[in-house]
Amino acid sequence: MDKKVFQFPKDFIWGAATASYQIEGAWNEDEKGESIWDRFSHTPGMVQDGDTGDMACDHYHRWEDDLEMIKKLGLKAYRFSTAWPRVLPSGSGSVSEAGLEFYSRLVDGLLKLDIEPYVTLYHWDLPQKLQDKGGWPARETADAFVEYVDMITRVLGDRVKNWITLNEPWVSAFVGYRDGRHAPGHIDLHEALAASHHLLLAHGMAVPVIRSNSRDANVGITLNMSPQYPASSSVADRAAATWGDGYINRWFLDPLTGRGYPQDMVDSFGDEMTFVQPGDLESAAVPLDFIGVNYYTRNIARSEKVSEAENAPQTVFRSDEITEMDWEVFPEGLYKTLGRLYFDYDFPVIHITENGAAFNDQVGADGEVDDPARLSYIKRHLEQVHRAIEAGIPVKGYFAWSLMDNFEWGYGYSKRFGLVYVDYQTQQRIIKSSAKWYQRVIETNAVE
Repeated sequence: MDKKVFQFPKDFIWGAATASYQIEGAWNEDEKGESIWDRFSHTPGMVQDGDTGDMACDHYHRWEDDLEMIKKLGLKAYRFSTAWPRVLPSGSGSVSEAGLEFYSRLVDGLLKLDIEPYVTLYHWDLPQKLQDKGGWPARETADAFVEYVDMITRVLGDRVKNWITLNEPWVSAFVGYRDGRHAPGHIDLHEALAASHHLLLAHGMAVPVIRSNSRDANVGITLNMSPQYPASSSVADRAAATWGDGYINRWFLDPLTGRGYPQDMVDSFGDEMTFVQPGDLESAAVPLDFIGVNYYTRNIARSEKVSEAENAPQTVFRSDEITEMDWEVFPEGLYKTLGRLYFDYDFPVIHITENGAAFNDQVGADGEVDDPARLSYIKRHLEQVHRAIEAGIPVKGYFAWSLMDNFEWGYGYSKRFGLVYVDYQTQQRIIKSSAKWYQRVIETNAVE
């Protein structure tokens, strides 16, 4: 029987992604200011095993070798983030020329190798000096973000054409300010809601600045999305799924597309949201060139408002295939998510800006890292991407998360998502079998 081949469009963008705090290291070199993640990871008990991003993958010093590795993998595009406190140590005001020069060299290095840079302007490492003044719950942080964006896009805008304002604002707002699992580690719903609003406002104000400084720019934002499946057909479980969808997905999708905040969620939160000022939501709904989506898994929503005895028997269960993050492998959810972004929200272009899985990778006796589970994960998700394209959904790019193993936030170095294995003691990089497979996918522009 012939093997099915999923051929992708000629101009499909194949890439991989990283984030500044997770790979750069050099946390206090060349005038770099302290970030909220520097402070958080240096606070005992906040990160597994007391790990910090002080060195991470030492990319700040090894970037040239890392670019050669990206080229060797055949990647057409590389998504990375710029660290705000590396270029504006205090968050605003004085500029670090060394920090700017680092990103300028990085961009030049990519272009020289014919790799397209996709720059994320904020991937969670807020300058600590701005957090000391109130952080994202303070409106002034949105103004400071625009100052930072203006400065860096003036420097890189002649060469970078693809910009992402924010990575996963839901995580910044709710995991950082409501759950306390991420920096700055606060547990306050009102703060989280104010942070979510000022993140959206910062995004909306930054987009025209980027377009002004970077001619012919493509500008978007990246959201983490998780489709919600009711655990049964009961009213309670369907309500739980609607709430989860409002919390994770609609809270950002709706204001970005001019619909304002979903009223059911505003009612549920019970916050007066006095931080919303006239014109804010119009600003947040600035037209975008693309939406970036980070997809890892689905959520099965089981109501907590009724007891198990009162609820219908659960009929939807997660599969036995689970990653090291305790996330279900559910490729079908990516297809559902892509369809929603296009058919329900009418985004003109969609990029999958993150998709991948953590597994317990080991270096074999032969010095190689064989990771069939990750290869299978990516393959099946790419098949769903192809299915979406066949359905007329404008998916234009796929960025595997992540280029290499790195600092996985509150999990420290205990979770490996990389296509490339990193030995954190020696900083040796080993290309995993999944990366070799992905290399062939890019070469043939097809998944077999």
